[in-house]
Amino acid sequence: MATATSPLLSLSSLSASLPSPVRAPASLSLRALAPQARLSTSYAAFPIGGFGNSASTGRWRRRGLEVVCAEPPKTGRQPDSVKKRERQNDVHRIRNHARKAEMRTRMKKVFRALEKLRKKADAQPEEIIEIEKMISEAYKAIDKTVKVGAMHRNTGDHRKSRLARRKKAIEILRGWYVPNAEPAATAA
Repeated sequence: MATATSPLLSLSSLSASLPSPVRAPASLSLRALAPQARLSTSYAAFPIGGFGNSASTGRWRRRGLEVVCAEPPKTGRQPDSVKKRERQNDVHRIRNHARKAEMRTRMKKVFRALEKLRKKADAQPEEIIEIEKMISEAYKAIDKTVKVGAMHRNTGDHRKSRLARRKKAIEILRGWYVPNAEPAATAA
């Protein structure tokens, strides 16, 4: 039997305090409605809604304490679909990381080559051709990364734009490209 100072009520004492035709199921768990609630067997337990109500099945109340049927026991086993999804996520994460790393590496190579060309005193316009090939490879890596969904297409477009702008800035600095100051007038 639980005492007035006992913070917990055992299921056996709850079953013992019920009238003989009504017994609490063995799979009940206890949940305190108020933290300051003290339990005592002097209060009778009764089903919510009365003894004859079928809606009260599985729920019992006892002076500041509610007894609720417990969830079915968990076996600790996950469905096969969950395990498969976890395996797929691991493979995809590794592949996506590799694609992104390749893309970043190619972009860095282009930026280093452009910076070297910018600092070079006697640069020739033919040197930009090698950098354009590197830019093409970087574009290819960016497009692959976007295609498989490892990166959003707007992010891919932004990165390609960065490469093109940096190249254009070097060409303008060297005088190899002169932007058109006036837009061409359209024929009316």
